Amino acid sequence: MMIKETSLRRDPDLRGELAFLARGCDFVLPSRFKKRLKSFQQTQIQNKPEKKPGTPLPPPATSPSSPQPLSPVPHVNNVVNAPLSINIPRFYFPEGLPDTCSNHEQTLSRIETAFMDIEDQKADIYEMGKIAKVCGCPLYWKAPMFRAAGGEKTGFVTSQSFIAMWRKLLNNHHDDASKFICLLAKPNCSSLEQEDFIPLLQDVVDTHPGLTFLKDAPEFHSRYITTVIQRIFYTVNRSWSGKITSTEIRKSNFLQTLALLEEEEDINQITDYFSYEHFYVIYCKFWELDTDHDLYISQADLSRYNDQASSNRIIERIFSGAVTRGKTIQKEGRMSYADFVWFLISEEDKRNPTSIEYWFRCVDVDGDGILSMYELEYFYEEQCERMEAMGIEPLPFHDLLCQMLDLVKPAVDGKITLRDLKRCRMAHIFYDTFFNLEKYLDHEQRDPFAVQKDVENDGPEPSDWDRFAAEEYETLVAEESAQAQFQEGFEDYETDEPASPSEFGNKGSKILSASLPEKCGKLQSVDEE
Repeated sequence: MMIKETSLRRDPDLRGELAFLARGCDFVLPSRFKKRLKSFQQTQIQNKPEKKPGTPLPPPATSPSSPQPLSPVPHVNNVVNAPLSINIPRFYFPEGLPDTCSNHEQTLSRIETAFMDIEDQKADIYEMGKIAKVCGCPLYWKAPMFRAAGGEKTGFVTSQSFIAMWRKLLNNHHDDASKFICLLAKPNCSSLEQEDFIPLLQDVVDTHPGLTFLKDAPEFHSRYITTVIQRIFYTVNRSWSGKITSTEIRKSNFLQTLALLEEEEDINQITDYFSYEHFYVIYCKFWELDTDHDLYISQADLSRYNDQASSNRIIERIFSGAVTRGKTIQKEGRMSYADFVWFLISEEDKRNPTSIEYWFRCVDVDGDGILSMYELEYFYEEQCERMEAMGIEPLPFHDLLCQMLDLVKPAVDGKITLRDLKRCRMAHIFYDTFFNLEKYLDHEQRDPFAVQKDVENDGPEPSDWDRFAAEEYETLVAEESAQAQFQEGFEDYETDEPASPSEFGNKGSKILSASLPEKCGKLQSVDEE
């Protein structure tokens, strides 16, 4: 039977049936039906009306003979929100918040006027103090300013060179911390290393009225400067990177303390960083341990500190490099004077945040950031052995561990972290329990209510280090005074009137200022070597 082309167009049922057969059963249709279906489909595509914008699409035609599974229609939100343009103001200023009200040209004009009063308009490092005050900076910024303006090469600073340097600094640095970093740091550096502080501190030694007696002992300046630098990094460099950033300067009290040097003639009243009495205590302690006076102490030397109060295992951890900062490397298993400053402050003030971190690094043997029960037992074993040798029955480790967990209250049971120790405010008792026998026994004999009172007291009490340094200094004063009286013989007994306490105090301070360089007479030769 022959099917005409017209019959295919006129009979929609036949057309749909043939299309259904063509989709699934090609073998049923002869080739002539395939050709006609193909030409019919092409004709439909050509005659399909174009879609006009804004007209909805016609619904698809469904054939009763070919039902299709229904698919979920996604919900289309007809309301399209245009992207909002939000202007977020700048909130991060690494060089300080710019002050739009400040007039830099007025400042530069005052600086130029100040140079006019100086002979030849050339300022040396002493006259730079006047320029520093005109700039609105503390007096002891004068040495960094002098060096930043090129004065170290020529011995003086001209008005043109200083104004050019200060204008650049005002345009790029907007607070005291960033300016201080810029003045002291090496070119193209945004942080301070230890050697960057040497010119500043040398100027303090040369010009501060509280350190005039050190002019007679120039070979001893380096030891004082080293002590101050280590105390600065101990307190300010919270990242343990060996490099002080402007953020760390802002969070510390260093710039405020540096400004106090101008107002306070007695440098011992400034206990932070610069106290000569604190330096005297630190160096005398080191000198007692350094028997060969080569400015290094061995592990055996350090173990003798405070009558061997610290355990051998904790001293081994110190010499293992666990508390080495930056790129410093222990020299042949020996400790330098700079490292001893860190040890002494950490040993005598275990409440200090840096001290808590110092001893945590030592006790955390595997370095996983958690003090496990195995590590605590490792250090407590030696404490038990020493107590048994003294005839003291030690507390079993399990019972002691329960006490320490109740003391610290760690966030995770059985795992003590650095955050737990800082939060509990009893880190000094915790550490002394495991590696300082003398202080551990003192804590055991102390009234627990007094301990709790110390924890709850948030007043401006002196730190443990300040108390220790004051007590040790008084002891050293008494020892030096007794020694001086012994050397003078019986001359004091021939006088009818005894010396007054004030005269004794003045005499003791003179003895101390003279005796320290005598103790350190070999420093110059050692430094030259």
